[in-house]
Amino acid sequence: MRRIAISVAATSMSVMLAGCGVLGATDTSDEASPAKGDDITVGLLLPEKANTRYEQFDYPFFKEKVESLTNEKGKVDYANAEADADKQASQMQRMVDDEVDVIVLDAVDSKAIADSVQKAKDAGIPVIAYDRLAEGPIDAYISFDNGLVGEVQGRSLLESFGGDVSITDKIVMMNGSSTDPNAKQFKAAALSELKGKVTIAKSFDTKDWKPENAEANMTEAINAIGADNIAAVYSANDGMAGGIVKALRAAGVTDLPPITGQDAELAAVQRIVAGEQYMSVYKSYPEEAQNAAEMAVARVQGRDIQFDALTRDRVDSPTQQDIPAQLVPVVALTKDNIEDTVIADEFFQVSDICTAEFKTACAAIKLK
Repeated sequence: MRRIAISVAATSMSVMLAGCGVLGATDTSDEASPAKGDDITVGLLLPEKANTRYEQFDYPFFKEKVESLTNEKGKVDYANAEADADKQASQMQRMVDDEVDVIVLDAVDSKAIADSVQKAKDAGIPVIAYDRLAEGPIDAYISFDNGLVGEVQGRSLLESFGGDVSITDKIVMMNGSSTDPNAKQFKAAALSELKGKVTIAKSFDTKDWKPENAEANMTEAINAIGADNIAAVYSANDGMAGGIVKALRAAGVTDLPPITGQDAELAAVQRIVAGEQYMSVYKSYPEEAQNAAEMAVARVQGRDIQFDALTRDRVDSPTQQDIPAQLVPVVALTKDNIEDTVIADEFFQVSDICTAEFKTACAAIKLK
């Protein structure tokens, strides 16, 4: 089993590897719900819409998979909190009151939602934490390998210097929301790559991951450091990278420094093609969403061997130890591997990326 300790207060993440396989899975579970048939309702709570992935990929792929696993009899009760933790708590309470069979939860605020998770548990409704590790008595967790995400971002930023990196090079760090445990992992892992090699001149925890907040933070950094003195920008995701580019352009910067990202959003891929963003982290949202749907259906139908096979990793949250988990791998996306990643996986088509505005840039990297 792979075991990952995740703490809201942690600045590092340790990973210990030991052997585990499907043959070690048990076919019983004291916590398992009574077996149900295909006529089930799966609650899906997603956190926001500023990041286009949730509406464009996570929800539709999750819904499609639930339906295919249940012979079109299963339903998905979907709600998006639009970055409002109180709204998400109300949405979850409604699902508990409606007696859905299982809840898949991507928390706006991983700590604040713990009481709602407990209420679901008290009502006999399993809760699977999705993408962000919610606190409280959750049954399982699925996300990408967040430590690897931060490491990939940090290494890529150093690679952008072409081997000519110095401790005198000033970096701005635009981290994600302080209420998101993933953001803390990205930040800690990226810092493990960057510390001692460059100077972190400014660092921000960006409220709600919003691009406009990142833009404001970047403007502050430019005023404090000077646009010409910023060698690179660590951006935890693509939406914020877009805000960072706006701030730099508004400051009159024409030759943009390397900027990282995450999520492989279409606008970010186009910025990478055009040379405005150095890289993103490609994460297969269809794979994550479909695997989460499999976990949810297996859990509520009492198919414990399949559930155990899907959750062979283990993680700890601040409130719970030894949580069954699945950690999905990630890939660094640059202009050199667009065809081998987002195109090959049919995430986007070339025509989506190479619109009229980007045709010349696409031709320059032979993307056609």
